Parts: sequence; C-alpha cells; structure tokens
Amino acid sequence: MSRRTHAVCAFLPPHILRSIAENTDDPGLRERCHVALETSAQFRGARAAEQKTVVAEALISPALRRTIYDAQRKTSLPGKLLRGEGAKPVADVAAGEAYDGAGVTYDFYSKVYGRNSVDGRGLPLDSSIHYGVHYTNALWNGKQMIYGDGDGKLFNRFTESLDIIGHELTHGVTQHTAALVYQDQPGALNEHFSDVFGILVKQYALKQTASKSDWLIGAGIFTNAVHGAAVRSMKAPGTAYDDKLVGKDPQPALMKNYQAMTADNGGVHVNSGIPNHAFYLAATLLGGNAWTVAGRIWYDALTTLLKPKATFRDCALATAAAAAKRYGAKSEPERAVVEAWKEVGIDLGAIATSGPRLAIADFEPPAPAAELPPFEHRPRRRAR
Repeated sequence: MSRRTHAVCAFLPPHILRSIAENTDDPGLRERCHVALETSAQFRGARAAEQKTVVAEALISPALRRTIYDAQRKTSLPGKLLRGEGAKPVADVAAGEAYDGAGVTYDFYSKVYGRNSVDGRGLPLDSSIHYGVHYTNALWNGKQMIYGDGDGKLFNRFTESLDIIGHELTHGVTQHTAALVYQDQPGALNEHFSDVFGILVKQYALKQTASKSDWLIGAGIFTNAVHGAAVRSMKAPGTAYDDKLVGKDPQPALMKNYQAMTADNGGVHVNSGIPNHAFYLAATLLGGNAWTVAGRIWYDALTTLLKPKATFRDCALATAAAAAKRYGAKSEPERAVVEAWKEVGIDLGAIATSGPRLAIADFEPPAPAAELPPFEHRPRRRAR
C-alpha cells in the first residue's frame, strides 16, 4: 500500500486562457476559456479532497495496456469504449493519436529506463478523447489522460502533439516517484520534469540528437491564427509566442528573473523555464541523444533523489549528484550539469558534488539499461 498525492496538471497554462478571455471580442471563445479554467480547477479540487486516500498498488503487469474512450463531448469519464490494447484501429483520428502516443511514451520509458508504465508496475494507460465541447486543454487527472479537441480557431486538437502526451503522462511518473508538491518551486519542477521527458519522448520517436531538436513544447498546438511556435521553448524561454490574444510568453530563463506570484499555483508554468533551460544547456553541452546521458541523470534525480518539497537548488544538487554517481566525480556529465545550472544562476561552486556537502541521503540509482552505452567523451558543443 502507498500514499500518493497529486494535483491535476493541465498542459495549457492558465495565463494563456486568461489572456484570451480578456482580449477577445468573441463571446464564444471567451466562454470556452472560462470553461477550460473552471474545469481544471474542479479537477484540482477533486484530487485535493482525496490527498489522504490510501491507494492499493495494482498487480504488476508486464505488458502495455492501452484503452481509448470517447467522452462524446461530455464531461463524464471515461466515456464510450473505442479501442483496447491490440484492437484494430478505428476511424477516429484522435483515437489513433492518443493510442499511438501512449504507446510511444510507454516504449520510451520501458526501453530507455526500464520503467514499467508511469507507476513502474504496469498501470494501464487509459485515455478519454473528445472531452467537453471545444475543450482547450489536455491533462493527467491522477488516473488517466483527458484530451480536448481544441476550438479550431486558436488551438488544434491536443492529441496531435506527441510531446504533450509525453509531458502529461510524465506527471504520472512524478506522482509515483518524487511526488513534487504542485506549488511554487516544487510545482515548477513538477512541470519541468514533464517538459524534459515530453521533449525526450519526441526526440526519441524522431531519432533526433540534442542539436537537431527544436526544444519546443506543444509545437503545433496553435493554429495559424496565433503568432507563436509552441507553448514553451526550453532553448529560449520567453520566446515561444507573442500574440495579441494569447499574450507574450512570460517564462524566464534565469534565476534573477524568477517571478514570485500567487496565480498558477505560484507560477508553476512560468518559472519552470529556469530548470528547463538548465536541462537544455546540459543536454547540448553533452551532445548526442539527450535521453541517454542528460535524460538518465534527470531520471535518476526524479525517481531516487528528490523529495516532495524540493527547490530548484535541490534539483541542481540532485542532478549533479546523480551525474557523479553514475558517471563519476568530475566526469564530463557532472561538469556539464554543474555548468548548466551555473548559467541559469544556480552556482554549485567547485566540482565537489560527490562529497558530503550535498547532504543527500539514500541515493542508489538503478543500473543503466542494457542497451545504453557508457558515456563517451565528446567535444563540448551547444546548439544555438
């Protein structure tokens, strides 16, 4: 038996929905934004009421189990059964995207990190598509995926983006590991890890190296009516979009620009730009496939080191310690991690991250997956 708490984590930041509601002259669009905001709040409230619920661990399943439901533009879950694991594809495009996206994400965690579904025990990956009327968001509600169709004016359907699917399912991984509190810096880290593994799922599927990736989260979710490339940029936080309705991307890349705020659970979707940029810097310094070294370091930190109320500095220390533990003190990966955090404004000092100053206990990361090669030194480079 285990106790896990989880706040519902919707992909689209509330500041985007509020900006549209405030700036649009279209009453229907304004109403849909308010509905999206209220729906996320309702899910958060429902989960908060269950914080002390004891959840029985499911029996371990060794195989992927996906089920896709059609909510039929209603809000009762899960909806009408459309497709189960191994069943033939159906005509619904969103059903295929949700099914395939869950499969790619499962395979990524299984083949790269040896993880059996989001909980490590083979949790079935259930998804409900066509949730609500023109619902403009996607979310993991602690039990399953929920996808809106978008409004067709500003937002496309949310099943189209593989990194959104990877992002939201990673909230499930965090739920069953570090259980980062969804508030302030721990909440921003919660969002950060979902962006990290969301982009890695996309890179893995596309067989992209760190230098070839766009480092964009939610690319393609905006229609051509929006002046923006994506919802977030890990390469250049604050530049993902600048639009008269959607607003301007508020993410900072540096600690000196950290935004203390009350909205958005203390700015969890805003300040995540800082650790996001640190990961981008570390991954591009190391080069190659980001999921093999940088991703492994971040995975070790999330699943074996971090506590629910971890701060950005805790994350920096944990990733440096994970790099030292797996690849050696003063190794190239450790130096890259320390340098990346320093560039965003979190200076860990001299390379002494494997020493007692870290004061991080109980760190024993799992052995690398068999197919992962050991780290090989490569000249430092960074995509610009």
